[in-house]
Amino acid sequence: MGQKAALVANGPLARLVSGDISKSMSSVILWGPPGSGKTTLARMISHAGSSKYVELSAVDSSVSQVRDVINEAKALRDSFEKPTVLFLDEIHRFSKAQQDSLLGAVESGVITLIAATTENPSFSVIKPLISRSLVIALEPHDKDDIRVILERASKEPEFRELEITQEAIDYIATISQGDARRALAILEAAGNRGEKQIAVDGVKETASLTLAYDPDGDQHYDTISAFIKSVRGSDADSALHYLARMVVGGEDPRFIARRLMILASEDIGLADPHAMVVAEACASVVEKIGMPEGRIPLAQTTIYLALAPKSNRAYAAIDAAIADVKNGFTPVVPPSLRSTGATGYRYPHDSDAGIINQHYSDAPSYYSASNHGFEKTLGERIEQIRKILGPSDK
Repeated sequence: MGQKAALVANGPLARLVSGDISKSMSSVILWGPPGSGKTTLARMISHAGSSKYVELSAVDSSVSQVRDVINEAKALRDSFEKPTVLFLDEIHRFSKAQQDSLLGAVESGVITLIAATTENPSFSVIKPLISRSLVIALEPHDKDDIRVILERASKEPEFRELEITQEAIDYIATISQGDARRALAILEAAGNRGEKQIAVDGVKETASLTLAYDPDGDQHYDTISAFIKSVRGSDADSALHYLARMVVGGEDPRFIARRLMILASEDIGLADPHAMVVAEACASVVEKIGMPEGRIPLAQTTIYLALAPKSNRAYAAIDAAIADVKNGFTPVVPPSLRSTGATGYRYPHDSDAGIINQHYSDAPSYYSASNHGFEKTLGERIEQIRKILGPSDK
């Protein structure tokens, strides 16, 4: 069940599973969340041909064990022309040196490596190994897939004398969060309660609702990214949803507060200068009171920033100015503005307007105000100021 995109007809993974290219099997890295079918797919690939299948876990395997597998694979290939498939679970737990020990055997075809990881291979697997492998991303199962898996399991001998309500199946499919292994474990635990029926209430008493969230892994980066993009997109409800996932998952609240401060400047900026004050106050409060109370100022600030007018003009302006400086645009400071030996400087406060027509630099117009929020007022001020500064400045 599931993985329709990865197992598209005539695709590389579907061909591996069917045994269509078993004689020239590519090494594969299966990247997906827990319970998405990585181990099942590896076993299906191994059974598709006449290969010897060896399964190791990077959690409790050493380099010497890997070398033993490679040496035995060489002997099988040289003596009987029998290929070996090595399934290495949780390859991200291998160090760089441990992963290096696989390269020669994979390169020469002594073994066909099928590696599984819940972490992004770009960060957790060495590049030479990635370049020698087919990386296939797996997705969490959807609720319909989980329901079918549970209904199939309910027909197994240990469940035949139990009545399993549809509501219970639907509830398990929801709380398992795409993890088929977790769904089956919840069903089994509910079936061991000694009751004749598996109903929603029994499942709720059996299963603790825990969030699939790794503060140090892909869930961390994906969730904070979705959170920031929801605030930037002015969708307060979606932003609160992702905030709740981080809070329940145990994310560091100070990290969330720091990202809100960055967003207040980068995506709101001068459209609402008060946004920075609110974000800074939130970070200070969260630091002082901690969790769980810290969720309240985080939510308050999230809503405020999501509903605030947006502008990235200040962010774009400084980046454009920095780019010019890096490209060599550093004209001489005008004599009137220098700290020593200045001649001809005119003091702006001597003018009733507080602005005097005076040459400050040859810089282009970096900042252009938007029509959002307070920045619209700033745009009007800019027009008035430029009329006074005149062409001598721009």
